[in-house]
Amino acid sequence: MPGGVVLLTDRRAARGDLVGVVAGAVAGGVRWVVLREKDLLREERRALADELQPILAEAGGNLIVAGPDPLLAIPVPAAGRPLVALHLSAADPYPPPEADLVGRSCHDEGELSRLTTEDYVTLSPVFPTRSKPGYGPPLRPVGLARLIRLSPLPALALGGIEIPAQVRACVQAGAVGVAVLGAIMRSPDPQQTAAELTSAFEAAPTATVEEDR
Repeated sequence: MPGGVVLLTDRRAARGDLVGVVAGAVAGGVRWVVLREKDLLREERRALADELQPILAEAGGNLIVAGPDPLLAIPVPAAGRPLVALHLSAADPYPPPEADLVGRSCHDEGELSRLTTEDYVTLSPVFPTRSKPGYGPPLRPVGLARLIRLSPLPALALGGIEIPAQVRACVQAGAVGVAVLGAIMRSPDPQQTAAELTSAFEAAPTATVEEDR
């Protein structure tokens, strides 16, 4: 199950080569990466997945593919086949396609009520975000905690999470992880930024749903 700091890719925001940025983030402690880049042709996207998956596998991590296409040409590691993991938008098919792990983006109570066989959700936007400025209003930690109480599944916080204090606030609201894009993609040192955010996650006091009621 995804947890900790989860990296979402955006090659246009990356300050360097996307594969290098992901490698730096993995060196800094990231163990889950969501491959977005939906504007690429399928073969280009699959080739990118083929580059990223071994980087994660070597560190004991996993690649999640955004969208219903699992890009099954991902190489099989020596230890066995990779996890087939998908992350779906709120508009992607219901019920989800079969996979080892399926996540879904949700933004409100109505979308949470539509969940079927998914394994986890992302809740967003928690804070104002440069990546998707039209989404909102931001939930803020209080709104995030409310949706986590309503969610039938473990939840990752997403949107505008850039500094350790925001990571801590999301954990205290009940999130099992934080999904981060810009803070790492735009960082001049992805490894250091990932390490700082990961340390903040690991050190943050947790809050159970019951405690938050």
